[in-house]
This record gives sequence, structure tokens and C-alpha cells, in this order.
Amino acid sequence: MKKIESLRHTFVFAGGGTGGHIYPGLAVCDELRSLAVKNNQKIKIVWLGNSCGMDKNLVEKSGSVDKFIGIPSGKLRRYFSLKNFTDFFKIFAGFVKSFFVLLSIKPDVLFSKGGFVSVTPCMAARFLKIPVITHECDFTPGLATKINSRFASKILVSYEETKKYLGSEKSKNAEVTGNPVRPVFYNPDPSNGKKFLFENRADYDESKPILLVLGGSLGAHQINMLVSENLDWLTEHFNVVHQCGAKDADSMPDNKPGYFLHPFIYKEMCDVISCADIVLSRAGANSIWECSVLGKPMVLIPLCGSGTRGDQVDNAKFFEEKGAAIVLLGEKADSQNLKTALSQMNDTDFRSNASSASKALSEGRKPSLKIAEIVWECAK
Repeated sequence: MKKIESLRHTFVFAGGGTGGHIYPGLAVCDELRSLAVKNNQKIKIVWLGNSCGMDKNLVEKSGSVDKFIGIPSGKLRRYFSLKNFTDFFKIFAGFVKSFFVLLSIKPDVLFSKGGFVSVTPCMAARFLKIPVITHECDFTPGLATKINSRFASKILVSYEETKKYLGSEKSKNAEVTGNPVRPVFYNPDPSNGKKFLFENRADYDESKPILLVLGGSLGAHQINMLVSENLDWLTEHFNVVHQCGAKDADSMPDNKPGYFLHPFIYKEMCDVISCADIVLSRAGANSIWECSVLGKPMVLIPLCGSGTRGDQVDNAKFFEEKGAAIVLLGEKADSQNLKTALSQMNDTDFRSNASSASKALSEGRKPSLKIAEIVWECAK
């Protein structure tokens, strides 16, 4: 047996604010660990995330990272807000802390998974001449990625079409990798998902398909209200599994036969998605790629309007164009259109074709492994 060498490489990951920026990064961390074992080398991974919010809990709970360091984070808004003034000082403080943390750690590479918290570490890394690799999950790049790409030696994107939004010069330095998904999603256990959901529930009807309703880690009020308004119809046609988020949990029915309510699902999420027949969801990049890996047909209600840059709309339209989803956008996300879309998905042939189209989008080499190899080679 070969003896593992002393510490060979140090990697810093930056990103956070939502699970959509954290979970894909953790998937890459896990693949880096596997590469280190394969090469008989010891590595260290440090995560720079928001000092407030969910980042610390999610990262430390994963066990994928050696150390989490919180940094101040401010948001860059494209509209007038008094918070732009106060957040300027948070951004400056984030840059200063990132600079001295990176100066102390001296990592081989900084990998950015996005979110505004990643901007100041990327800036500091550039000052310190530390190579920066940044990844964009969404179909169109967000402001954080556009800024980070100025400091990056390599830009990674999930879709070929995303390159055109980067500009001619930056697109030359972009590589399509797909969106990294946690390794557990490649080894699902549908029977465990059904056991988790339906054990000791006599109202589970095996003759009906399973409709899984997702709204992200915080839930989606719009989707929750649609489910509540149409619950009689939904339970007539489906076993309805609903991750509603903590905010609406108390206002949702909890004793409706055929309705299985969960404020939040984390550990069992892979197995739960794998046993579902149809997924009704927002169109966050992380969740739709997880569904794609598991070959799930989707009805998508993307977040849209003045409070968003439209990234979910672009994600959803891409999946719809490929035949993997039906999209209910804006005013079309009403009760009648929901019933029409789910009735269409309830047709066995239509659902089978959508499932195949969904699976085809993520077939091939694992994005998390491809990204990890790029990061590893950069360190070498």
C-alpha cells in the first residue's frame, strides 16, 4: 500500500447565500477528495462563505470541507437602495478579510461557485496572483459571475449557449462542464424514498403516480398556494408529496388523505426524487439538474418578475425546448393551467418521453468530476 504524501495541495472554495451555490460546490469538493486518494496525496479544502445565514451550517454538516471561514458579504444591486451604501462597507470588509485569509492559507487555486459572497475572495485572489476558476450554474450568467470572470483564469458554464452572454473575449476562456450534482444522486434508492415518505401511511395509493412538489430550501409561496387551492383535485389523481418550506408549513393542511407534507427534506432528497413520477418545482439550476440526473419529467413554475433577473425563466425555457418540462410562466401559473399540465404529464407515453429527454440532458461524464479535474490540473 502506498504511503500518502504530506500535504500537497490546498484549495479554497468561495460561494454561498443559498443552497444552490453551496451544494454544487460541495459535490466538487467530494470529487477532489477522490482524486487526492487516487493520486495518494493529501489535500486541504477551506470554504469562504457568508458569515451570516445558512452557509456555515450547510458546509460544516456536509463533512466535505476541512474548515469554514465566514466573511462579511454585501449585495451589489442594480437599482437605487439605501442598502447599497451600507453594503459597500460590508463588501470592503469582505475584501480585507479575504485578502488576509488567502495570504495566510496560500492556496493553489480558488474555486468560485457564485453568489455575492464569492466576489471579494476572487478580487483578493487576483491581487495575490492566486489562480481563480469560476462556475456558473444558470443558463444566463449573474452579476457575481460577470464580475468574477474578470479575475478568472478559466470560466466554467453549464450550457453551451451561456458562452454568448459572456462576450467574445471571455467566451474564448469558457468551458462547458454541466452543473455539478452531489455524488449521492448517481446512486439513488427509490425504495428508501418510498419508505421515508409512506411508511405507516395507509392513505398511500400505489395505483396513483407520485407528484413531488418542491420550492427550494426556503419553499415557494406561489406554488404552495396553488397546491392548497387545488388539493382536492391533486389528491384525486396523485400521491402528493410536498416540501413546502418552513414559512408556509403551519398554514398547509396536515390531515388530508393522499397528501404528504414535509417542511424540508435534505438527507433523503435524492431517494425521494428518485421515487417520484413527476416533479412540480421552481427552476433553480441546482434542483432541475438533480431531477435531470434522475430522469424526472417536470412542470416548472420559474420565479419571475421585478425581484429576479430572470435566470429561472431561462433555465425553465431551456428544459422545455428540450422536451423535459412544461413551463407555467407568470400569469399562466394558475389553477387551470396547472391541472392541464399535470394531466398531460399523467399520460404514460408523454411522461416517458419527457423522462427520457430529461435524462439525456445530463448523460455522459459527471460535471462534478470534470470540474474537479480542471481544478486539480490548475493546482498542479
